[in-house]
Amino acid sequence: MTKNKQIVKQNSFTEFLLYTTPNGKVKVEIYLHNENIWLTQKLIAILFGCSTDNVSLHLKNIFESAELHENSVTEEFSVTASDGKKYKTKHYNLDAIISVGYRVNSTKATLFRIWATERLKEYIIKGFTMDDERLKNPNTIFGKDYFEEQLARIRNIRSSERRMYQKVTDIYAQCSADYNPNEEITKLFFATVQNKLHFAITGQTAAEIIHGRVDSKKQNMGLTSWKNAPKGSIREADVIIAKNYLQEKELDYLNRIVTMYLDYAEMQAKRGIIMYMKDWVAKLDAFLQFNEHAILLDLGKVSHEVAEALALKEYEKYRVEQDKNYISDFDTYLEIEQKTKDFVRAIDEHKAQKKKLKKIKKNQKKNT
Repeated sequence: MTKNKQIVKQNSFTEFLLYTTPNGKVKVEIYLHNENIWLTQKLIAILFGCSTDNVSLHLKNIFESAELHENSVTEEFSVTASDGKKYKTKHYNLDAIISVGYRVNSTKATLFRIWATERLKEYIIKGFTMDDERLKNPNTIFGKDYFEEQLARIRNIRSSERRMYQKVTDIYAQCSADYNPNEEITKLFFATVQNKLHFAITGQTAAEIIHGRVDSKKQNMGLTSWKNAPKGSIREADVIIAKNYLQEKELDYLNRIVTMYLDYAEMQAKRGIIMYMKDWVAKLDAFLQFNEHAILLDLGKVSHEVAEALALKEYEKYRVEQDKNYISDFDTYLEIEQKTKDFVRAIDEHKAQKKKLKKIKKNQKKNT
């Protein structure tokens, strides 16, 4: 989902943008000032498709409940009315707009609520200022350098402890200029990215890997890694994760592909190139093709449900033997305690025997 933007006018301190909703039916003039977005009650009502009275009531409740302090989120700006005259009109900043958005019961407000994360403001700011030429000039984006922020995000993703395929989806979500979690392209990408990576490395989807490799008769059920590896027990949750069945060489290939993807993302940010959702989707396939990996074109031959059912069935068989043979930390402690007691007892017996021999020798000397 993309939003249309058009710069109406600007100077060195402030500017106006024309914000158009995805369906093109609602257009709202946004006032930008001091690195923030400002709207009148009337424009907030238009944005969320409700009445001005409704907006006024919500703002009143917000201020009375001390959720926000009115003085810190409002400011008066001169607005030219239809009669050509300028009037001082109260505007509300992004914090106030968001708070109203959470309270308004309408479809437009619901769309607005999807950004219920810490990055909400950032996404809204990006959404309103995604004109390509302006993005290349950091001085016109609320004083922030968009591409420097992108580099910081990418490096954080790279250093995170998240799984490989999650790093790819993190790049998509955090570095797509038009990111929208509700778009069909996003849902499809999130649903297929793990399988694409697994298929590229093994020729099998995640479900096919689990289905083909899980076996209660094999050592560790065929798993090469699990949460409590190598000495801890295998749990039910471990056996339904495809990555846990990958060999060291396969994991290395997977890591290399994701590293290349992250390198590319970092290079794009350094070059000042804006990336959209469709670009990240296409680029993943391009990387796989360039490295002569197979591209997944369907959903695979085994469903997730079938693979999971088999894995859990095999786990139940394996668990019986695992429980019999498993040595817990407590068992180890008891074993050590017993060995310690046996050792102490042996020393005591040795000392007693030594003392006894000494006494015998002493008696023999007396008799002679």
